[in-house]
Amino acid sequence: MPERTAQRGPARHELPAIDDLALVAARHADRLLDAARSMGASRWATYLEPIPDRLRDDELPNLRAAALRARAAFGPKDSIRDALPSDLTEPFREAIDRLLREMNREANRSGRGSG
Repeated sequence: MPERTAQRGPARHELPAIDDLALVAARHADRLLDAARSMGASRWATYLEPIPDRLRDDELPNLRAAALRARAAFGPKDSIRDALPSDLTEPFREAIDRLLREMNREANRSGRGSG
């Protein structure tokens, strides 16, 4: 069995605001993934596929990476907004942005920086 590395900082469940925001974002990601699959947007479905579970389950350092990956779907030249309905993409983007802001606030409060 591989050895686990020591966790840096608090466990995710010790920061309920972050955990709650991540779970909200995961529910939006689920809806977006379902839409991508049903609309045949296979590229976006593949991109989104790991994100809901990562938002639900990852510990803080990996959660930040998952949230940043989710946010990267809204690129200036290539955006998920161009392929999927705005009534799904915008709430997802807003949820990810709220999560990232709260993670940054917590990092600043604890003196760990943002990454």
